[in-house]
Amino acid sequence: MRYRPLAQTGLQVSEVGFGVWTVTAGWWGEYTDEQAGALMRRALDLGVTYFDTADTYGDGRGETLLAEAIAGRRDEVVIGTKFGYDPAGQTGPRGQRELPQDWSPGFVRRACEQSLRRLNTDRIDCWQLHNPKMDAIERDDLWQTLDDLRREGKVLSYGVALGPRIGWREEGLRALHERRVPNIQIIHNLLEQEPGNDLIAAARETGASVIVRVPHSSGLLEGHFTEDTTFPEGDHRRHRPRSWLTEGVKKIEHLRFLEAGGRRTLGQAALKWLLAEPLIASVLPNIYDAAQLEEFTVAPSTPDLMPEELRRCDELYASNFGLAGVAG
Repeated sequence: MRYRPLAQTGLQVSEVGFGVWTVTAGWWGEYTDEQAGALMRRALDLGVTYFDTADTYGDGRGETLLAEAIAGRRDEVVIGTKFGYDPAGQTGPRGQRELPQDWSPGFVRRACEQSLRRLNTDRIDCWQLHNPKMDAIERDDLWQTLDDLRREGKVLSYGVALGPRIGWREEGLRALHERRVPNIQIIHNLLEQEPGNDLIAAARETGASVIVRVPHSSGLLEGHFTEDTTFPEGDHRRHRPRSWLTEGVKKIEHLRFLEAGGRRTLGQAALKWLLAEPLIASVLPNIYDAAQLEEFTVAPSTPDLMPEELRRCDELYASNFGLAGVAG
């Protein structure tokens, strides 16, 4: 494993982090507490130090399971978690629509205290607004509350985790330029580079760190799917348009050169492509079994992508991998 600085924190984070949503959100299969905890502990043993969760993953289960997994090793770990959603304000069936958000100072303080309790810690290293919209970016009392919590030592740093779908370009740009957030979390990968390219350019201007989720485009860039692949009940990819899979598989074939004669897997190459950008502090692949954990945690030590490989990737993306239509 290799490590990079997280801007304005004095902390180093592992280049490959662990996204707790995979084992607690139910989108990638069901995990018992024991299975989830064992995978996180194994990640820590393999050198993973950045763990990213949220107060809504499993209605807080993501934070409590993380606390149990790192018990006795808190100082080895950098904890990222998120806030902003208010499950109490949900109307209608759970899971049918995005939860309402609450950015009021009182709600934000309660969310912080509840996360600290579930995480069994005295500080949150990286606290992120969870999928903020423009109303949150423009709200002065929210940012004043975050500054207060940082001065109180309950939050070491804060930032924005943009989503839930790929997008939110303007929110990210304003958070970086006007709120001067020290870190942003974005969706970004070889197949999905907008608005990530613009947000990375803005982070370069402001000195912010970038954390990347969905680095494998929901599994496509792991290189194992075919046009006949089917997904089980409960897997969110089951609800995507079939064209996402069929077109994605065709694009992947153009990227097989990145396997470099067996010196790295395509899944490792997808992470190395991201880590070629110095601003990216950590990437968060979906890790759902021990074999995949082993593959991705050794990715930093595989050969760096050569300039000609990076250039070829740029050309393929610009031409939409030879498929009809435009890139992005």
